[in-house]
Amino acid sequence: MRRFWLLAFAAAFGTAIVQAAPVQKCDLCHAKPGFKKVLPDKHVVSLYVPPDSLANSVHRRRECGDCHRDVTEIPHKQNPQRVDCTTCHYIGNLVGAPETAIYEQYRESVHGRAALAGNTKAPRCQDCHGAHDVRVPNAEGSSLSKKNLAHSCGRCHVTVYAKFAMSVHGKLLEQGNPNVPTCTDCHGEHTIESPEEPSSSVFAANIPNTCSRCHAAEAIVAKYGVSPEQVNTYKESFHGIATTFGSKTAANCSSCHGAHEILPPNDPDSWIYPANIPKTCGKCHPEANANWAKGKIHVDASKKDAGIIYYVANFFKWLTLLTLTGLAINIVLDLYRRVRGHRKA
Repeated sequence: MRRFWLLAFAAAFGTAIVQAAPVQKCDLCHAKPGFKKVLPDKHVVSLYVPPDSLANSVHRRRECGDCHRDVTEIPHKQNPQRVDCTTCHYIGNLVGAPETAIYEQYRESVHGRAALAGNTKAPRCQDCHGAHDVRVPNAEGSSLSKKNLAHSCGRCHVTVYAKFAMSVHGKLLEQGNPNVPTCTDCHGEHTIESPEEPSSSVFAANIPNTCSRCHAAEAIVAKYGVSPEQVNTYKESFHGIATTFGSKTAANCSSCHGAHEILPPNDPDSWIYPANIPKTCGKCHPEANANWAKGKIHVDASKKDAGIIYYVANFFKWLTLLTLTGLAINIVLDLYRRVRGHRKA
C-alpha cells in the first residue's frame, strides 16, 4: 500500500520520494542501454547499469539507495555524489560488511593521499573493485582476480601495463599461471606507497626482499629452471651488502633485470642478454665493455664452478682461520707465562 501511494504521488507531481531507492525504480532509466549524459566538454558518460550486475555482485541484497544516499527523489535533479564505501565498511559496522583496517591503509597509501588532496583521477574503491558488479576478489570474473588484476591497474597505468604484458611474468600470467607475480604481489594492495618511500616494498633497498618472496622459494622457481641461490649470491655480493645497509644507488634486482619489462636471459631484448650487458652495467659503470658479459654474474664462492673465486675465497678463509687460531694460542701462552711468573714472584 505504501508503494502504491508513492507511485501515485510521483504520477501527480512528477517526482517520487525515494527511501533506499529500490532497484526497480532506478531501472526505469538506468536499465536502458542507451541511457547517457553528455558533459559540457562533449564527453559522453554512460549511465547504463546492466540489470544483472547488482544481482550477481556481493551487494545483491542491497538497494541502490543504500549506497546512493543523496538520491532522495526520482527523477533526481542533482547529480549523485560519488559513493563513499566507508559508510558501511568500517570496523564495528552493523550491516555485516567485512571489518578490516584496509580503509585506514588506503588513506595512508599513495592513492589515498592523492584522493584526499583533491586529485579526481586518483583511484577509489569503485575504480578497482567495480561499482555495481563488485565480486569476491578471487572469483573468476572479478576485476581483482589474479588474471585480471594487471589489466585493472592498466586502465590508469597504461605504459607500465604494456611493458608488464610483454614480460615473462605478464605472458605466464595471461596463460593462467598462478605462480607468477602480478601488481599487488610487488606493490601491495591497499598499502601501495611511492617507490621513494623507505617503507615501500619497491623502495630500492627493499626490492631484493620483495623479489626473494618468490625467487628464494625453491618450490616455485625450480619449476622454471631458475636457481634460488641467486638471492643469496646477490645478498653476499658488493651490491647486495651495500643495499642491505640502505644504499639507494647500488644495483638491485630491477637495476639489472628491469622492473615491469623483465624478460628471459636468452631473449635479445632482455637487459641481461650478453650483448646488452655492457649497456645495462654502463648505466652505473661507464667503463663497461663486452668483457663484462664473459664472467659469471651470480657467483657462489663456496662452489668450485665459481672458478678462481672459489680458490681465492678458500685461501682467505683458511688464512683468516689460521691467523685467528695463532692469535688465540699466542694469547693463551702469554697468559700462562704471566700467571706462572706471578706465582713465582
